[in-house]
Amino acid sequence: MFDDQPERGELDEHVENMLDLLNDYDITLAQDTAEESRQQLEIMVDLAGDDPVEVGTVENVEIEEGLEEGQDPIPARVYAPAGDGPFPTVAFFHGGGFAIGDVETHDNLCRLLCDRAEAVIVSIDYRLAPEHPWPAAAKDAYQGALWTARNADEWGGDTDRLSVCGDSAGGNLSAVVSLMAAERGMPDISRQILLYPATTYMDPMLSRSQNGTGYFITAHDLLWFANQYIEDEIDAHHQWAFPMNARQDKLAETPPAFVMTCGYDPLRDEGHAYATRLAEAGVDVEYSNHESMVHAFLNMEGIVDHAYDGIDEVAEQIHKA
Repeated sequence: MFDDQPERGELDEHVENMLDLLNDYDITLAQDTAEESRQQLEIMVDLAGDDPVEVGTVENVEIEEGLEEGQDPIPARVYAPAGDGPFPTVAFFHGGGFAIGDVETHDNLCRLLCDRAEAVIVSIDYRLAPEHPWPAAAKDAYQGALWTARNADEWGGDTDRLSVCGDSAGGNLSAVVSLMAAERGMPDISRQILLYPATTYMDPMLSRSQNGTGYFITAHDLLWFANQYIEDEIDAHHQWAFPMNARQDKLAETPPAFVMTCGYDPLRDEGHAYATRLAEAGVDVEYSNHESMVHAFLNMEGIVDHAYDGIDEVAEQIHKA
């Protein structure tokens, strides 16, 4: 069990360089409009990313099954290694506070996971708030996981080894989809891989104050994201909005989990708390805290060398599915 409070180590020197660069470009995620915020994230990704790695296949697809009446198809992007497989399969949900980010901002990360895990990665471009508040993202994520389970074999994916994986808001959606799948009996998810996940609404935690300013994502950003996503505050208490709301018997039905947190992340403690609750419910959980890292460090591979260590760790988890 993870009884010890996760700590901060000495801030990584490459992370310090990244933070200086973000300050030089005055990158602030919480803007007046969602569109302005999306542009800020795109600039950050361009600054922090490396050249994309080549993989066997990259194909854009559209998910049309199980959608609401009048809903446009859900865009997705499939990454497959070279060769015939069968490969582990991952339904991936990008981060961005449910309001920003898309398959493009996480293209490098998905390519790296495809390459290093030799896995089929299906990146789901779920609807964003505030145009589409909760539960739109959760519904799209669930349909994306279903589609992946039914179709990934076309790219050599082994859907008997299906993981859900995501960072930040995508970590939230991976946990929520695991709860939804357990309750509905499908798809059969082998592993939930939660990367610095958002698991609570406004619960006061030490990391939110300790890391609330100066380390890329801020406490103000988290409040802004929550206000975009949650239209009616009562919805924030639903387990499919923030999985920390789930009862222990519901958590117990979810698949084995891996939870990653970062020492300098305001979301650190809620990730740790969720890992603890899963373990207390009897779920097989592995937990890893990268003490010298900040939120979203896996998307900073062009500047932060340790990002590759984190990506390799995730790749190893994909193979445990």
